[in-house]
Amino acid sequence: MTHVLRERAERQFAAELAALADSDRLPRPPQWQLSPQAVVTYLIGGTLPNGVEITPKYIGNRRLMEIAVATLATDRALLLLGVPGTAKSWVSEHLAAAISGDSSLLVQGTAGTSEEALRYGWNYALLLAKGPSPEALVPSPMLNAMRNGRLARIEELTRIPADVQDTLITLLSEKTLPVPELGIDFQAVKGFNVIATANNRDKGVNDLSSALKRRFNTVILPVPDSLDEEMRIVRSRVDSLGKVLELPDLPPADEQIRRVVTIFRELRNGVTEDRKTQLKSPSGTLSTAEAISVMSNGWALASHFGDGTVTAGDIAAGLLGAVLKDPVQDRAPWQEYLETVVKERDGWKDLYRACRALD
Repeated sequence: MTHVLRERAERQFAAELAALADSDRLPRPPQWQLSPQAVVTYLIGGTLPNGVEITPKYIGNRRLMEIAVATLATDRALLLLGVPGTAKSWVSEHLAAAISGDSSLLVQGTAGTSEEALRYGWNYALLLAKGPSPEALVPSPMLNAMRNGRLARIEELTRIPADVQDTLITLLSEKTLPVPELGIDFQAVKGFNVIATANNRDKGVNDLSSALKRRFNTVILPVPDSLDEEMRIVRSRVDSLGKVLELPDLPPADEQIRRVVTIFRELRNGVTEDRKTQLKSPSGTLSTAEAISVMSNGWALASHFGDGTVTAGDIAAGLLGAVLKDPVQDRAPWQEYLETVVKERDGWKDLYRACRALD
């Protein structure tokens, strides 16, 4: 597995999870690999009594992670809600890795997701040959999680059609999945629960019914509070991606990270950081995840086509791609921002020229 492009969290951070388990003396809910306190430590980071450093997976409000973990220790499912790029999927994966030791029980929500993805399907060759039988049943990730007392994950729940979403109502309230064709049902083993994510700013989504909403405890993951906090997130993730992609080591690029994060925050909020200039916001979300992408792309450019130092020219192309999601609608706000903010800001002339050269 050393050549896998992206290891699952439970494998990538196996040493940290093992160290936490060894030092964890607190009570654990049934089937949990760690106590709730240790799960939060895994997410937020810290130093164990034996000196082992646990890297932070989520940089933000610790209380939000405590609420999320506490929810999963009850019979309520967890809904992580927020704008794009607020680490919903990332937190979901790491919660499953720390609690169940398995983050692979995943249903990806799309407009084409069917009931079979949430319940079960059939091996049609066996079905035609022998009729309905346990051997012909194809379990969904949800059913596997129920049978093994694990966490199931649903990505982009609101992209799933409303009638398919409601398949979850009985499953979450009764913790039972009937199979009428066989005259049996599967009852969830202790340790089973569901983590769903949803985007509250996406278009073309299907709102959850009130009945389904009641089955979830909702935790809203906010955008980073401050420039420094967002920079810390971007720096951490870019460093991690650089190691996975085996990019050459580069000098610290804090100044370029600060520029990218500042631009994203100002355009996202519609005002400069000093609150002196109002700005028009483009149509895109300009999320922290996109800032990570811009810096990773800049690192690759500097490594393979530059002198090894990330420059304004290396981040300019990524900036344009992130900001100009709609080439017509977003061009005016971007041009105005370049002329009124970037051009006039001390020490940013190189970035202004690099962006203008690509425009």
